[in-house]
Parts: sequence; C-alpha cells; structure tokens
Amino acid sequence: MSAIKKFQVTFDCAEPERLARFWCEVLGYVVPAPPEGFATWDDFKQAQAPEQRDAWFACADPSGVGPRLYFQRVPEGKAAKNRVHLDVRVGTGLVGEERLAALEAERDRLVPLGAVYVRTLYDGNDACIPMLDIEGNEFCID
Repeated sequence: MSAIKKFQVTFDCAEPERLARFWCEVLGYVVPAPPEGFATWDDFKQAQAPEQRDAWFACADPSGVGPRLYFQRVPEGKAAKNRVHLDVRVGTGLVGEERLAALEAERDRLVPLGAVYVRTLYDGNDACIPMLDIEGNEFCID
C-alpha cells in the first residue's frame, strides 16, 4: 500500500500576496514565517531581484492538517471557468433551512472581504452558494 502524499493547491494569479491573504481570512489559514535568514517578508522581498519581488506567496493551515495554498504570479489574466475549485465546507451535517442559514452567514462574512456572490442553489434540503474570490476564481460555500 502506498503512503498518503502531502500536496499543495497552486493558484495562478495577478497579485499573489493579496490573494493569499484573502484565502487566509476565508479559511482561517496563516501566513508562514518568512524564509530562514529574514526577519520579515518585507526583508525577503527587498533581497529579491525586482522581477522576482511579489512573484509568489503562500498560506498554510495552522494545525498542519490542510494543504498549503501557493499563489504564483502569471502574466495572463483568468480567461475561463476554473477546472478545479475549492469548496468551503461550513454546512457539514446540516440540512434544510439550518444548512441554508449557515451558508448564507458565511456568504455574508466573505462579501466584505471582496468575494462576489453568484447565486444560491437550494432545493429545500441541500444548498450550495457559488462565489468568486477577489481575482474571479470560482469557489463554493457548501
């Protein structure tokens, strides 16, 4: 039997640090300590060649259980629907109106952070709320 592998989820984006900090707020993740030898992330950035500054940023689950999220700057903008997206699971175990209320509360928390509400999918029992992050990447609250 093969061992379970650790993985990270990588986002192509325009502003890596801004998008990473958004997802830290959404998921309760944290910005890791700066690389060894640097007191702050600003110190690290200043040591980089100008074309490498702000080229990437990351965030991590403070418990160490969830995957690391890595954000890398790319020159092209988002052009089509994501092939992979994150589901932010806040309604696990809930059904009906109770589930819908939990999802709507999370939607209401994320909109002031810059998330864009798309629509609510609700059939009287199950619910899902598709959203967009601050760079237009799709994700769902479910």
